[in-house]
Amino acid sequence: MPGDDALLRLALSRPAEALAQAARILAGHPGGATAATARQARAIVLRDAGRYREAIAELRRALRLARDAEAHGQAIDIRATLGVALVMAGRTTAGLAELDGAVAASSGRLAGRVLMRRGLQLTRLGRRAEALDDLNRAVVLLRRSGDKLWEGRARTSRFMVYAIAGQAARAARDLAIAERLYTEAGQEYEAATTVHNRADLAAQEGDLPAALALLDEAGRRYAALGVENLDLTFDRCHVLLAAGLATEALEVADAGAGSLSGRPADRARLVFAAARAAQAAGRPGDAAVRAATARDMFRRQGREWWAARAAFVLVQSRYDAGARDGRTRTAAAGIADRLDRLGAEEAPAAHLLAGRLAAAGKRYDDAERHLERAARLRRGGPTYGHAAGWLAHAIRADARGTTAPALRACRRGLVAAAEHQRRLGAVELRVHAAAYGTELAAIGQRHAVRRGDARMLLRWSELWRAGALAPDSARPPADRALDADLAALRDVMSRFDDARARGAPAGHLDVERRRLEQAIRARTRRAAGRAQQSSGPRGFAVGEVLDGLGDHLLVDLVALDGTLYVVTARPGRVRLHEAGPLAAAVREVELARFMLRRLAHGNAPPGAGERLAVAGSRLQDALLGPAVSDLDGRPVVLAPAAVLHAVPWAMLPRLRDTAWCVAPSAALWLRARRRRPPRHPRTVIVAGPGLPGSEAELAGIAAGYRSPAVLAGGDATAARVLAAIDGAATVHLTAHGVFRGDNPLFSSLRLDDGPLTLHDLGRLRRGPYRMILSSCESGVASPVAGDELLGMVSVLVPLGTASLLASVVPVNDRAAAALMADFHAGLRTGSDFADALRCARTRAPDDPVAAATALAFAALGG
Repeated sequence: MPGDDALLRLALSRPAEALAQAARILAGHPGGATAATARQARAIVLRDAGRYREAIAELRRALRLARDAEAHGQAIDIRATLGVALVMAGRTTAGLAELDGAVAASSGRLAGRVLMRRGLQLTRLGRRAEALDDLNRAVVLLRRSGDKLWEGRARTSRFMVYAIAGQAARAARDLAIAERLYTEAGQEYEAATTVHNRADLAAQEGDLPAALALLDEAGRRYAALGVENLDLTFDRCHVLLAAGLATEALEVADAGAGSLSGRPADRARLVFAAARAAQAAGRPGDAAVRAATARDMFRRQGREWWAARAAFVLVQSRYDAGARDGRTRTAAAGIADRLDRLGAEEAPAAHLLAGRLAAAGKRYDDAERHLERAARLRRGGPTYGHAAGWLAHAIRADARGTTAPALRACRRGLVAAAEHQRRLGAVELRVHAAAYGTELAAIGQRHAVRRGDARMLLRWSELWRAGALAPDSARPPADRALDADLAALRDVMSRFDDARARGAPAGHLDVERRRLEQAIRARTRRAAGRAQQSSGPRGFAVGEVLDGLGDHLLVDLVALDGTLYVVTARPGRVRLHEAGPLAAAVREVELARFMLRRLAHGNAPPGAGERLAVAGSRLQDALLGPAVSDLDGRPVVLAPAAVLHAVPWAMLPRLRDTAWCVAPSAALWLRARRRRPPRHPRTVIVAGPGLPGSEAELAGIAAGYRSPAVLAGGDATAARVLAAIDGAATVHLTAHGVFRGDNPLFSSLRLDDGPLTLHDLGRLRRGPYRMILSSCESGVASPVAGDELLGMVSVLVPLGTASLLASVVPVNDRAAAALMADFHAGLRTGSDFADALRCARTRAPDDPVAAATALAFAALGG
């Protein structure tokens, strides 16, 4: 049969070769059937490259040639290929009509091939029941006829139906058989698609690191074959969204959609992916525009399943923008039921939205119906979605007024979310995955606030705070390729900085920097975590923390529904205060940081000291409110919400002469206090280039320690510094620092051979027991996913670092040198970081620049 022709197989395996071979055949002006085969092969390559108009024209010519040659079987096969091309071009009705005609005219092996193609298009259109019927028949017909290659294709298509339906075992079986059949047939492209499809399975099972790795591998295979698979872009967006990386997913989807102006079917899917990503990224206006565009495109193409999915994103985006009216409630209920009928993966989320709106509108029967359906997700589907199912269960119980079951559901949901988080090895993924538990914890927090129960609020706040920094996170595996990429990035960045300093062109270096950063992120995300079961989300116990406070006062700041609450706790007493609007506190923090940044340049305007004092009082009122009365002079442990991590706490008048430290959570502070220093302590002192007075600073610090390792003056290279600080007792690092808000893990410290990034520090086997960073903004981190942080602390704390001294704004280098000398003097007398920093602040000269420098540093950890 013509379908067996090697040229048609080549069109899917090595498209460039197929085009060249088809051109040679056609140049010889062959007879009808041969010419028809060449044009069909050429059309397949054009179709898969998105050149649909040309492909359809070629197929119509091929169909005429086959019919003129009375090659009836070949004509049927070409007609089926034409139907696929028309559907892919967005001409769904015409495409399905061609496929229906081909099915009706075929039998036996040819019928199996045509059914496979129709089944695949029905799958993509969301008509899964019809697709499964076609594909079941196709597998039987093709297996009976011994057509192994096409049986593999039919099984791959059926895999998609099973995977969408969550039938992982059946999907995996079909995929394994298909991969074997493709390998036997020498079909390299289709063998690559099985790697791609395994990524779908991994995502279904919640193994996001494996899914990302498989997508990368499939991309390499496609590139080696010179082909582009648009499903790869769409699926990458899906996995990035599942991993909480919404902004990156949006960039990928927008870039893909922008390059597909002539491919409406593929472009519609990528616009839809961009809509989902924008909604997840907290950009409801952008999401609504994209969702409406995608919905309209799908409707014109007759793709009901896809149009319904886009319509849900549109309704969700309007809800996120604040729409709570009856129109929104009716639309949400309608789309939830429609998605349920269509079997779309968004159906549980749609029912959750409809249930929320119904409960808010006191339509409790409707809320019960929708939330019951959404709650099914807690025991089925991808593991990262189980927490959402428990959230629906909790809201459902809350709507019934049954508090105890609601809180039990929240705890179960936090267990599920924590188990998913532990499956992720990369700190970036663990931090973003915290979003799955944030709303569950908030339900418990709201109950605590309504009761005025300080102890309960502390418990629910700490249950889901800074879990990504748990010390049981998996250590990074050895990866020479990753180490090589990090070294290459350091070299590129060093040359980039030199070129900019000389005014030389540096565009090519910036391109290479971006390429290397992308490769590094891809590699680090592949690391698997630990999927052990646990009896609770964090194993947090209020009593244990209170007992461990000793003479310290815990000040726990909780951001909830736009309001800032403060819990103060010490053994025997826990109190709850309402500080005020969160937005007001954030404004005061930004103002205080702005004032400190101005003074870092060393030019203090008249009255700067007085203005700093006033700003400190305003900051104290906004952050602590009435809780300030509980500060009684004892050492303070500050556990702020992540959005308040980069606060210059020393500006608060009641903390100016108090020993205080900042911790991502009270539980992590207690762990840090209990951590023991290394048995064989080593002190390492490092200075990067370009800092005035650094040699004198280092000499003064080193003189106070016994046999310290000093790396400076060309010796402070990344390799030497990383080897020296791994597991050291005390590390002092003076270097220019850069915080990357767009990508915090590429924040860096400038060493002699280029920037040392947080990715480099994440490669340490053990973090330094205590680390002092007298560099710009070294203590800043990005708040992510509720109360998680992404920055220096998120890298070093899981590796065992107990204490960290860092700045929250750029500092004056000369003033910092004097402060560091006093700080180390305090450490050598046996003081902890908090008390040593307090003493150093009191010794700071009485001028605004020195005072601002002292106020910019914070003691983090124990």
